[in-house]
Formats: sequence, C-alpha cells, structure tokens
Amino acid sequence: MFIKASTALRNNYLEISRLAHQTNEPIYITRNGEGDLVLMSMEAFEKREEELELEKQLWKAGNSYLHSEKNYSVEELDEAMLRVAEEVGHVKKKI
Repeated sequence: MFIKASTALRNNYLEISRLAHQTNEPIYITRNGEGDLVLMSMEAFEKREEELELEKQLWKAGNSYLHSEKNYSVEELDEAMLRVAEEVGHVKKKI
C-alpha cells in the first residue's frame, strides 16, 4: 500500500504518476493526516472496472441458475459461467 500526502502529489506529480504506472496499485492521498483520495493509473482503473463487471455478471448468472426450477450439474453451471465470461470479453471462446 502506498500512502502520500497531498503536498507530495502537488510537488512530485511525475514521481507519483510513475509509481502508479509501475506498480498498478492504488496510491492513497492524505490531507492533514486524514484519507482524502485514491489515485491509480487509468490502465489499473479500467482493469479493475472490467473485473468488477465480470464478477457482477458471474454472480447474476450463478444466482439465476441457483434460483431456477431446474437443477443444473456443476458442468452445466461452469459452461454457463464461461459463456458469461466470453460475452464480457474476459475469456476466449474454446474451439
């Protein structure tokens, strides 16, 4: 975890930007000793958003199968989850 003061962000922007890109980790910015902001590279942010969307879609698919009238095997549920992952672009289709 990286924690920087807001003055460091103002005075050393390029260094903090480089750190965010090199580590792909969030950097916590404090103001007067209290948490204020979280800074991350756009690449890390977009990856995080994609992962959250995939989790959401997988949860919906799993929940839908669990609450349906029909009983599904583990293999059928795995196939359904894989289809959802393919749809959101996180897994390449099997040939």
